[in-house]
Amino acid sequence: MDLRNIAIIAHVDHGKTTLVDELLKQSGAFRDNQAVAERAMDSNDLERERGITILAKATSIEWKDTRINIVDTPGHADFGGEVERILSMVDGVVLLVDAAEGPMPQTKFVTSKALALGLRPIVVLNKVDKPDAEPDRALDEVFDLFASLDANDEQLDFPTMYASGRSGWADMELDGPRKDLSALLDLVVEHVEAPAQIARQSEQFQMLATTLGSDPFIGRILTGRVEAGTLKTGETVKALGRDGNKIEQFRVTKILAFRGLTQQPIDVAEAGDIVSLAGMAKATVADTICDTGLDTPLPSQPIDPPTITVTFGINDSPLAGKDGKKVQSRVIRERLMKEAESNVAIRISDTPGGEAFEVAGRGELQMGVLIENMRREGFELSISRPQVLFQEDNGQRMEPVEEVTIDVDDEYSGAVIEKLTGTRKGDLAEMRQNAGKTRIIAHVPSRGLIGYHGEFLTDTRGTGVLNRVFHEWAPYKGSIPGRRAGVLISMENGTSVAYALWNLEDRGRMFIGAQEAIYTGMIIGEHSRENDLEVNPLKGKKLTNVRASGTDDAVRLTTPITMSLEEAIAYIDDDELVEVTPNAIRLRKRYLDPHERKRQARAS
Repeated sequence: MDLRNIAIIAHVDHGKTTLVDELLKQSGAFRDNQAVAERAMDSNDLERERGITILAKATSIEWKDTRINIVDTPGHADFGGEVERILSMVDGVVLLVDAAEGPMPQTKFVTSKALALGLRPIVVLNKVDKPDAEPDRALDEVFDLFASLDANDEQLDFPTMYASGRSGWADMELDGPRKDLSALLDLVVEHVEAPAQIARQSEQFQMLATTLGSDPFIGRILTGRVEAGTLKTGETVKALGRDGNKIEQFRVTKILAFRGLTQQPIDVAEAGDIVSLAGMAKATVADTICDTGLDTPLPSQPIDPPTITVTFGINDSPLAGKDGKKVQSRVIRERLMKEAESNVAIRISDTPGGEAFEVAGRGELQMGVLIENMRREGFELSISRPQVLFQEDNGQRMEPVEEVTIDVDDEYSGAVIEKLTGTRKGDLAEMRQNAGKTRIIAHVPSRGLIGYHGEFLTDTRGTGVLNRVFHEWAPYKGSIPGRRAGVLISMENGTSVAYALWNLEDRGRMFIGAQEAIYTGMIIGEHSRENDLEVNPLKGKKLTNVRASGTDDAVRLTTPITMSLEEAIAYIDDDELVEVTPNAIRLRKRYLDPHERKRQARAS
């Protein structure tokens, strides 16, 4: 059977996972009456809730005597570490572009990686049935993008298709028959070359591990493309690190291949195919699994360096241990090390006290997803505000700068530009207006974007769309002012009282409601002024035996502000932490004791 390996790449929400669903259905991977979840490839709970792809996943379909291995990749740059590795496993890419939005920052990010590897793309203009679709303009923008990314002549001569992933059709012509996706599958078989590795069947076995998973029954599983040779179940192989050092020698207990949405055991893995191996104890992502007679590792893709760092510590608040079962620093460390093994885009380091760990990664979303996964597993953590990582270059301090692409209604563009180029030290790169919408492209330091998303949604009444991707390292741009308002800090331990909160409402906006557990040093609201204020949310009403009309009216509290995990992490200041437990997200001061707080403030 012939073989093709392709990846589907696109910006967030341009329809990758939906298109893969339709390809699986139309190629007969499901029975007609089989119950399949919508966006079947997004298997993880968080992916389903947020509607985004976080982990790259492979599947395969059979089409006219050809097996096509398809990899669905994440669109967010925060998970770019996944995309970079995956592209080294495939021989072609299907680039999906929304016919209304055109190429977006992440389109540029993933396309630059694909073109640099020499892959020849097929461009699919998706969602052409949207009322605001402009496929011709989108196609011109794709061509301009390829040219700006130094694509070669072969890559610039790309085939184009028009499609609607949701309706399940793709055609070479915009006004074609619009029946099904068979034209796209035929084009993949014709345009994408068979893996060059097939010619190396007779050589010794070699495979580069690109993703790590685990199975409750068979343990660790490494997935990658077989670069040379064949491998049978039960054979002994060895794992080499990037530097060529031998990591371990092990017997392959199982070989799994992708068949539709499931992985099925096979007896022999052949060169060119994408397979998963089980049996290793230490080998991990970017290692070479090879015949015991080989000593040279396969080259692996360099990964872009992390740009932000967050401190994960144990939860030491008075309410620690009430919610979660996993509270010790040893357990937190083990979990973070396990994460760093499978996620090459993050780095873990110990802090001097050993009670906390520095986690460096690509962005706030990536950190938010990791913390959310850990709290669902029963962990309790205290999380610091994200800090940007700096580099030294010829004695000059360099900081990461991101390219921000914003689509807003014309009336809000002034407020957005003022925020980005004023307080946040950004530079306006481009501005285009079209049919009541403005597209703003700016280069803004990563520091200036921490915590900006919530403010942006307020400024644009929730209608704006913001996308960001790493642009370059640039000289340090000076200090950026942080949060303006102070906070309201509890001075007592206990349970909040409605009457006390009602009396505090003119001091600021509340983060808690009545009958909630609170403690000294916990942040219960935002002060209406710039300074922090200690308040007593336990103070009940003084009871007397005198009754007067109007004094006993029911207390009506304003609804408190509830923050998502990412909003809370972006909101806090350097002297504050977010306490994260399976059932609660609380804000608190780093030092709960007021005297200790004053001492530390003086010292700093």
